Amino acid sequence: MKKSLIALAILSTAAHADEGMWMPQQLPQVAKQLKAAGLKLDPATLTKLTEFPMGAIVSLGGCSASFVSPQGLVATNHHCVYNSVAHNSTPERDLLANGFLAHSLGEELPAAPGSRVYVTKAVTNVSGKIVSADVAKLSGKKRSDAIEQNQKKLVADCEQDAGHRCTVSAYYGGLEFYLIKQLEIRDVRLVHAPPAGVGKFGGDTDNWMWPRHTGDYGFYRAYVSKDGKAADFSKDNVPYLPQHVLKLAKEGVKEGDFVMALGYPGRTNRHRLPSEVAFTFGWNYPAYVKMSGENLAIIARETADNKDTALKYAAQVASTNNYYKNRQGMLDSYAGSDILARKTAQHEELKAWVNANAARKAEYAADIERIEQLIAQRDSDTKRDFFLGYSKPRLLNTARTLYRLANETAKPDAERKAGFQDRDLPRIKASVAALVRNYDEKVDQALVMHSLSKYAAQPKAQRNAAFDAVVGIQDGMSAEQLKTALTTLYAGSKLGDKAERAAWLERKPADFLASNDSFIKAAVAMSPADLKEEAEDEELGGNIQQAYANYMKAKIAFMNSRGQAVYPDANGTLRVTFGNIAGRDHGADGTTWSAFTTVNGVLAKATGKGEFNAPAAQLAAIKAKDFGKYVDSKLKTVPVDFLATLDITGGNSGSAALNAKGEFIGLAFDGTLDSIISDWDYNKANTRDIQVDLRYMLWNMKHVDHADNLLKEMGAN
Repeated sequence: MKKSLIALAILSTAAHADEGMWMPQQLPQVAKQLKAAGLKLDPATLTKLTEFPMGAIVSLGGCSASFVSPQGLVATNHHCVYNSVAHNSTPERDLLANGFLAHSLGEELPAAPGSRVYVTKAVTNVSGKIVSADVAKLSGKKRSDAIEQNQKKLVADCEQDAGHRCTVSAYYGGLEFYLIKQLEIRDVRLVHAPPAGVGKFGGDTDNWMWPRHTGDYGFYRAYVSKDGKAADFSKDNVPYLPQHVLKLAKEGVKEGDFVMALGYPGRTNRHRLPSEVAFTFGWNYPAYVKMSGENLAIIARETADNKDTALKYAAQVASTNNYYKNRQGMLDSYAGSDILARKTAQHEELKAWVNANAARKAEYAADIERIEQLIAQRDSDTKRDFFLGYSKPRLLNTARTLYRLANETAKPDAERKAGFQDRDLPRIKASVAALVRNYDEKVDQALVMHSLSKYAAQPKAQRNAAFDAVVGIQDGMSAEQLKTALTTLYAGSKLGDKAERAAWLERKPADFLASNDSFIKAAVAMSPADLKEEAEDEELGGNIQQAYANYMKAKIAFMNSRGQAVYPDANGTLRVTFGNIAGRDHGADGTTWSAFTTVNGVLAKATGKGEFNAPAAQLAAIKAKDFGKYVDSKLKTVPVDFLATLDITGGNSGSAALNAKGEFIGLAFDGTLDSIISDWDYNKANTRDIQVDLRYMLWNMKHVDHADNLLKEMGAN
């Protein structure tokens, strides 16, 4: 088989030790950098997904995690289990505020609907099977359809192995494709989460900031049937027995030590075109930040007097706040920088290199020009539909999904649209079920009304005619008329009822056509326009994939010609990043950042209320210096969080931080505000990520929460 372009793209002499989210199979080619940074393992061992330590690393489908006991105990971030804590909370039993600890298997609680633990079993290059010689001749929607068909075939064959979830992921803008096979554990239970005053200490004030004193850790447990197979929740299920488990480090880490994070980073954009950079920072992020800030204020207002409703929206608020501050931080870093100028200069150099050679010009030049035009069209569509995306009631979107599902399930499974096959039913059902604890009509209507007023103010040509018709939007409507139309739409539906929603999962297209439910009727009425828009998106998407893949092929060849390494942007698949524990000579405010924070800082910040409401038992233990064996000999106290030069992004949350011997030393959970621009433009001097130190986790579990059963299980006693 031909050597992968990913392998060809790695020139180990050029890679920085602390830059790059490496695919495991790439690591032997950066072995010198790994060894120079301090790794004591053979880098080749990190390429073996079913052996130690990679076999212990799992995905939660948005967060990363790892097995830390032979009984399927999973360690991840507090903010990654936050939705499950909120789902199980009530005003009478506020687990978010007070924390949760199961002292036995029988006390563990079902995680939020749809929660999963994914154990990666195999990664296979399938580029030639996705874009075959026949597909390579196609363009537009025909190309999109053929790629999707090939993906579905590979996935269906892979999932003949029951209990596994398979996906095909694109790398380098669709230049390469890999088939990812994962064991999909569907019975996930909440085991332990510290109180918000530990797990979310500092709240949004400290988010993305340093110094940090957040105990961002929590635990799930993976369950399977008695015969070891993936299964839905059942009281008869038993803990999953992982083949490999991370061992807790017996010695604490110090500044300068090697550290690596193993996880599933979501998305980086370092190979993006200059026009994409300009659109993102000139329009997209500012629009997102503005709308997010307004929506957060609306949720706060609408939930102020109702604790149960506030709990329903707690996870959404936490997630929105996180991205709100992230995007604003990127905008602040971008302002006044030379990022766009450098990206533009680099792009011009690429084009000059292509045009300097007749063969290269024939192969690449047309697609480099074409991709700019296609991206401009996509950006125009994004701007047009921005307010529309926020203006659809959640139950209307639910109804649209249910109607599409009914129509797709009338077809043979292989002919259905991806996302509506039998393999997707559990996810759809879980999403519908989750509305019980994450939806409130009053809040939703307030959010929709806010964006709808902005949407309705747009010229008619920029609005969606089908959506206008179902809501009753006309030019020149007053705010009161708009609100009346929206209220009527909500009042005419029974989808707010749990049983009613569940019943529609089993109904046929004819039932939808005969329904008088306002959201169901709206979904039916919008369907033809939805399908037309989907076809247009696929036409554009197929053309973008074709041109972008060739653009990336040119870029890799260009960078190789200069002796530069090319690793793929993050795309939600398993990656390894490595570096060292290190502070910074100068923080954003001109001060020195030490590599560690300690519990002394918790005591100094604690106010007894709001975001800094540390538990009384924890404060008492700190004051009494009840540190046990978790005290650091140099710091003379318990470390809380530490900085490292790791290259991470969203999705890395919960990634296991390992030392030079592959031992567990903590959990990656955040970056610093002035370095998150590295998603687009890696900054070697500024980039730092934040880990919660294992010693703080264990100290808090031992001396504050008395989680002795879990400590024993993990071998910490």
